[in-house]
Amino acid sequence: MNAVARILEWPTDAAEENPLAPWSSALWDSATLARVMKGEASGAFTVSGVEIDSRDVQGGDLFFALKGEAMDGHRFVEGAFAKGAAAVVVDRPVDGPHILVADTTEALELLGAAARERARGPIIGVTGSVGKTGVKEAIFEALDRASRGDAHRSVKSYNNHVGVPLSLARMPARARFGIFEMGMNHAGEIAALTRQVRPNLAVITTIAPAHIEMLGSMEAIADAKAEIFEGLEAGGTAVIPADSPYFNRLKEAALASGAQVVSFGKARDADVRLLDAVPAIGGGSLVTIDMGDRRVCYTVASPGEHHVINSLAVMAAVRGVKGDLGAAGVALAEMGGLPGRGARLQIDVSGGEPDVDGRRPAQGKALLIDESYNANPASMRATLEQLGRTPANRRIAVLGAMKELGSHGPDYHAGLAGPIRDAGVDYAVLVGQEMEPLAEVLAQALEEGRISGELGKSAGDPLGKAVPFAHCLTVGEAVDALRRFGLERDDVILVKGSNSVGLASLVNALDKQEG
Repeated sequence: MNAVARILEWPTDAAEENPLAPWSSALWDSATLARVMKGEASGAFTVSGVEIDSRDVQGGDLFFALKGEAMDGHRFVEGAFAKGAAAVVVDRPVDGPHILVADTTEALELLGAAARERARGPIIGVTGSVGKTGVKEAIFEALDRASRGDAHRSVKSYNNHVGVPLSLARMPARARFGIFEMGMNHAGEIAALTRQVRPNLAVITTIAPAHIEMLGSMEAIADAKAEIFEGLEAGGTAVIPADSPYFNRLKEAALASGAQVVSFGKARDADVRLLDAVPAIGGGSLVTIDMGDRRVCYTVASPGEHHVINSLAVMAAVRGVKGDLGAAGVALAEMGGLPGRGARLQIDVSGGEPDVDGRRPAQGKALLIDESYNANPASMRATLEQLGRTPANRRIAVLGAMKELGSHGPDYHAGLAGPIRDAGVDYAVLVGQEMEPLAEVLAQALEEGRISGELGKSAGDPLGKAVPFAHCLTVGEAVDALRRFGLERDDVILVKGSNSVGLASLVNALDKQEG
């Protein structure tokens, strides 16, 4: 029986007659909304969800008509009601149930603060340059399993100045755990978010040169991530990467905030230390860790050392809030990659080279690794390394530009040539103008290969000679380049780039064989 089924079978008691009781299906009532948002209710009503995008409204939702620089959510109030909204939050009177407030964005923050105030269990905050969404999801799966469906988390990557208060506002009164992701691209952003979340435990996954264009240095990135400790509740816990060059910097920031520090990684003095990780039957890794007073063995479904290390952060966080480590192990064993963040898709391709009697094999399958949501130099190297370990007929890498690297960008892009060769890539498709420095390096290697007679290589050649490639400015060009190259049975295709490059549409085209 799953967690939802068990919840549905729980007996009803008198407390459930109160619409704000922990087990009620109502999330908020109009009287509470008006009070906490300092507004005026048009009448009595309850809502079961909170939404800011009218396209995503479901029956019973409270729709916030937020105003941005280019868009006013009040234009979509009528559409929200048409989709079943129970009420709306507006700064001007409208027809239909509503809460009238002075500022809808401020009202959302106030509602988030009220949700945090009524929280009855520990709250976890997660940030980091790489892996924060996956770690957040794994912690949620572990705690949700152990609490029979009473964990709550921010969905997707709702980790900014709007997404965080929205995620808080959606937290049910019954939630026993809350897990919230926090992101940034400027100093001071996480400080503002963590003061809303007020975590009891804060996790930093890793420090990498994401957003270095905005922050200027790796030290500044570490300091910006360490802002998460500023919102820690008294007696809170900081979970930080022991193997990071910035470990001491992070530790000092955590201690300055009065936190208890728990480190994770391969370092000998890590509080949660990796002892061993070996390939697991069926994929992924079988992991053994030392947690000081015990050793724990579990499976991580997603392959790659970076997923192994992230699992240590998950285990540290679950133990830090007195969660069930057994449930955490099961969650890690069952969790595959998320869409855009490591999802593995089997796609239809042609049969490949003719066999000995001249006939082509029947249509087969190729493995598509979808890492299209995000990219920075550290995550690019990690996923290329894993690509090199993946058995394949041929390895194809579709790499999109890495954004927000500023003046460091050309060197970071050109620096991918080594990892591409080391991974035994047979064909690379580079997408975006920022990939020009890498294209130049690969082109030079191809020319040297022609001169030396060492052009090309066999699949999996660890020496990695010249790599054929196509440099495309658009995703459409990249799709065409792959079609000209021709995908075959048992190929492995890695697709990775910053989200703004739009490689998700390439994944969709390959998965559905659309143009």
